[in-house]
Amino acid sequence: MPAFSVPLSKVAEQLNLETVYAPKELNEIPIYTADVNRPGIVLAGYYQYFDANRIQIFGMVEMSYLQELPAATRRAHLERLFELTPPAVLISRSLEPLPEMIDFARTYSVPVLSSAESTSTLMSALISLLNVELAPRVTRHGVFIEVYGEGILILGDSGVGKSETAVELVKRGHRLIADDAVELRRTSSRTIVGTAPENIRHFIELRGIGIVNVARIFGIGSVKVSEKVDLVVDLEPWDKTKNYSRTGLETDFYDILGVQIPKTVIPVMPGRNLAVILETAAINNRQKKMGYNAAKELLARLGLDEDVGI
Repeated sequence: MPAFSVPLSKVAEQLNLETVYAPKELNEIPIYTADVNRPGIVLAGYYQYFDANRIQIFGMVEMSYLQELPAATRRAHLERLFELTPPAVLISRSLEPLPEMIDFARTYSVPVLSSAESTSTLMSALISLLNVELAPRVTRHGVFIEVYGEGILILGDSGVGKSETAVELVKRGHRLIADDAVELRRTSSRTIVGTAPENIRHFIELRGIGIVNVARIFGIGSVKVSEKVDLVVDLEPWDKTKNYSRTGLETDFYDILGVQIPKTVIPVMPGRNLAVILETAAINNRQKKMGYNAAKELLARLGLDEDVGI
C-alpha cells in the first residue's frame, strides 16, 4: 500500500458530504490516492486499467446515461463497478442515487456519499484536499515561522538559538508554525508546505524556562497552522576560519523532497540580533523573487557588472 492515507471521514467533513450509505464508520475507511475517476467508460462496459483505489464520482452525465439504459444492462454495469470495490462513490448535485446503486453498495460494502456541489467543483475540491493530505512528507528538526509573509525554516544544532530567535520574532508580530519537529509536505513539483504535528502544535521549548504555549501567551494571532517554505536559514556558531557570503550574489539551495529551496547560512555570535537579521533575510528573499537583487545593483553602480555576469 502507499505510504500515506487519509480517512474518508476527514474528506466528508472537509467537503460537507452527506452519507447515503456506509458499511462501517467513515474514519475506518482509508483513501490512498489523490487521483479520482468519473466512471463513464466503465459504465459503458470497458474495465481495462480500472484503478480500484480511486474515489468514483457520479455527475449529471453518468446518472442520465444510467437512467437511459435497459434495466438489465444498467444492473450489470453497476454491479461490475461496485464489485471492483472502489473506496467510495460520490454523487454530485445532490442527485438521488439509483436503487441498484444502494443495493450493490450494501452487497459489496462500498460507501456512497452525496454532495450539493457541481461535479467540476466537487472534483477540484476533492483533488486539492487529497493532494495535501496524501503529499510525500518528511520531518526535519528545526523551527518554522512566518516573517512578513515568507515561510522561513530555521535549522541548526540543538542549543544554537532557534527557539529563542523564534520567540523574539513572535514578539515582533510574526507567527510561529512549528517548533522542534517540522512536518514538510511536497504539495506540487515546486511547493513545500510546512506544519507542526498536531500533538505539539503551538508549543515551544525554551531552555531554562521549559515548555510554553505561544498561542496562550502571545495570543492566537501569533501562530499559524501551515505555510509555504520560501527560505531555509541554517544557524551555526561563528567559525572565524570560514568564509561567509558577504554579497549574496550566489544563491545556495536546500533540497526538500526534490524541491530546491533558497538557503542562507547565518553565523551566530554574541551581540548579533538574529530576529532583525531574519526579518531582513525575509524581505531580501521576497525582493529576489520579484526580480530585484541589491548586490547586483551595487556592483552595477560600481561598474563591475560585466565582471559578475549581470
